[in-house]
Amino acid sequence: MRLLRYGPLGSEKPGLLDHGGVIRDLSAHVPDITAETVTPAALTQLAALDPESLPVVPGTPRFGVPVRRIGKFIAIGLNYADHAKEANLAVPAEPPMFTKATSCLSGPNDDVMLPQDAVKGDWEVELGLIIGRTTRYVSEADALDSVAGYVLANDVSERAFQMERGTQWDKGKGCDTFGPVGPWLVTPDEVGDPQSLNMFLNINGKRMQTGNTGTMVFSVRQLIAYVSRFMTLYAGDLLITGTPPGVGLGHKPQPIFLKEGDVMHLGIDKLGEQKQRVVAWRHLGDAVWGDSASPTR
Repeated sequence: MRLLRYGPLGSEKPGLLDHGGVIRDLSAHVPDITAETVTPAALTQLAALDPESLPVVPGTPRFGVPVRRIGKFIAIGLNYADHAKEANLAVPAEPPMFTKATSCLSGPNDDVMLPQDAVKGDWEVELGLIIGRTTRYVSEADALDSVAGYVLANDVSERAFQMERGTQWDKGKGCDTFGPVGPWLVTPDEVGDPQSLNMFLNINGKRMQTGNTGTMVFSVRQLIAYVSRFMTLYAGDLLITGTPPGVGLGHKPQPIFLKEGDVMHLGIDKLGEQKQRVVAWRHLGDAVWGDSASPTR
C-alpha cells in the first residue's frame, strides 16, 4: 500500500494511492494516518480493502506528512562513505545519531523557509522509515519486522548552525520546514529490498546527488537494531538513514548553499518525488508551520 494524507495544512484527510496512481479517500475507515494506523494489525485491515471501492479524490490536492503526530524524528549521519569523504570527516565506526525537531516536519512539496541569519542552507535526500511496533533491543535479524513503511525525506540543514555553533548538530537540523517527508508511506511488501533503491536530488534542474541505498555504511536493519539499544522506538516514530554524496557543503571547487528562489527536486525509487521552493524567513506569529507538533498535525 501507499498511504498518504492529503488536503490543506491542518485539515489533512487519510488516503491511499491505488496502482493506477489515483488518490482514494480512506476517511470512512480511519480518521487519519497515525501511530495507531501503522501497527501490523491496522495495516492488515487496510490491506484487505478493495481500493476500487474507495471514493476517488478529485484534482491535485496538497500532500501532508504521511503520518500525523510523529513521535520521534531520529536521524543518522555520515552513513555513506563518499558523503563522509566530501565532508572531510572519517567514516564512523558506529552510526552517529541526532534528532530533528518534530516541529520541522512539513509536506513533501511545501516551501522550505531559510531561518533568520542562515548562510549555509543545504539539502540531503534520504531514505526514511516509519516504525510500526514497539521496538527495543531488537536483533538485526528481526529488525525489519519493525518497519511499517518507507518514506522519502529531505534532511534540510543549515551547516553554519550545525557545525560552527558548538558541537550539537541539532541546531542546524530542526528549523521550521527542515523536514519534508512523503508523499507516501509505502509498505515493505511494495518496496522489497531497502538496500537496492536509487535516489537523486536536483537543484534548479541540475543533478547534485545520485546514489543507491546499497552503498550505506550501515544497513537499514543494522540501524534499527542499533538505535533500539539507546532508546525505545514506538509506532509512528521516524528514522532517516543518511545521504549520498553531492550536498552543497561538499561541492567542488567551492561549496554552494541554498538561496531564496531555489527549487529542490528529489526522489527515491518506489517512494515518489518531492519538490520544494526555498523562501526567505518570515514571521509566522502563532501559525502552525509545516506539520509541527500541534494537535492539528
